[in-house]
Amino acid sequence: MFDIQQFPQINPPHRLLMGPGPINADPRVLRAMASQLIGQYDPVMTGYMNEVMVLYRELFRTKNKWTMLVDGTSRAGIEAILLSAIRPGDKVLVPVFGRFGHLLCEIARRCRAEVHTIEVPWGEVFSPQQIEDAIKAVKPRLLLTVQGDTSTTMLQPLAELGEICRRHGVLFYTDATASFGGNELLTDAWGLDAVSAGLQKCLGGPSGSSPVTLSPQMEEAIRRRKCVEEGIRTAAHQDGDEEMIYSNYFDLGMIMDYWGPERLNHHTEATSMLFAARECARIILEEGLDAGIARHELHGRAMVAGIQGMGLETFGNLEHKMNNVLGVTIPAQVHGEEVRKLLLEDFHIEIGTSFGPLQGKIWRIGTMGYNARKDCVLQTLAALEAVLNHLGFKSVQGEAMQAAWNVYAQGAR
Repeated sequence: MFDIQQFPQINPPHRLLMGPGPINADPRVLRAMASQLIGQYDPVMTGYMNEVMVLYRELFRTKNKWTMLVDGTSRAGIEAILLSAIRPGDKVLVPVFGRFGHLLCEIARRCRAEVHTIEVPWGEVFSPQQIEDAIKAVKPRLLLTVQGDTSTTMLQPLAELGEICRRHGVLFYTDATASFGGNELLTDAWGLDAVSAGLQKCLGGPSGSSPVTLSPQMEEAIRRRKCVEEGIRTAAHQDGDEEMIYSNYFDLGMIMDYWGPERLNHHTEATSMLFAARECARIILEEGLDAGIARHELHGRAMVAGIQGMGLETFGNLEHKMNNVLGVTIPAQVHGEEVRKLLLEDFHIEIGTSFGPLQGKIWRIGTMGYNARKDCVLQTLAALEAVLNHLGFKSVQGEAMQAAWNVYAQGAR
């Protein structure tokens, strides 16, 4: 017999999430999400949608009209852009420097693209010349990049790639899920045609909504595949002259029409996630985007200093690490998962492991969003050192904390 008492009200334990994401949501975001629902075409609701577009233009540093949300996790934004932009048979180039470059390849193949890759060892990034040489050789229609790959903690420089793409007639996309809001991203100045992101990392919200922005060139490419579904189309709706987009839900042409003045019915906007996304952006812009990026850089730098002061080795080229995530080489004398288990059980602190060739070799420690704070950094360093000492790893007591304090004494750069 079914017993409802086996399913008590959800009451998750307190955790300090110091991994590569998700992180603890800002309480102001959670309060916004608790607001009552309203109808999807209520003037207040469409007003909030318009406000979200304005707010995210500021975060993406763009004037792109089509700056909006795709309902779903960060991957929904990636898939929407790739499915809408890639025609079957299109050549795409993907510079792979971690697990999420491979994800772009996987999605592009499912779009029936002809996928070409270049690769560097995990922990490194590409030079503009390496990417331009590959563009010359492959002649792709699209360049698909990851700005910040959390699997390696590396941040790919993008500033010179837009000009390269323009010279070669290539559409330029980046996945900024892990880096957005905590590292510099200049959509218009860098010549990006499409960017997608998520709320659950530097933006301080939950997973479930993907902000995207599309250049006029990308909009034009998507509109050429226009196909308005039966039941809502009128005589005024004309199909595009190219092959339709092979997804209804991720058809950015229809999503643009839903977010635009026509308000053409496509889906029912995820109201609570819209509230969350709006509050995430409002909080960041209230602080100041540059100030928020500087905050991520400061706390990330303090974490690096503390880890090095503890006698641990950092992973990858620190000149190209994200502000908000650090890779730490797991010492040979301890078991990485045992350390993570004790941190979670005894201190309620979560840090991450990694994927593929780095699985079991590095931890990933995040300082992002609501958790890019001095108290979070110091708590994590103190707890990690205590666990490592308990398991036999020797450190000089106080060095890690002092190294972090020294960074805080110097302040933001």
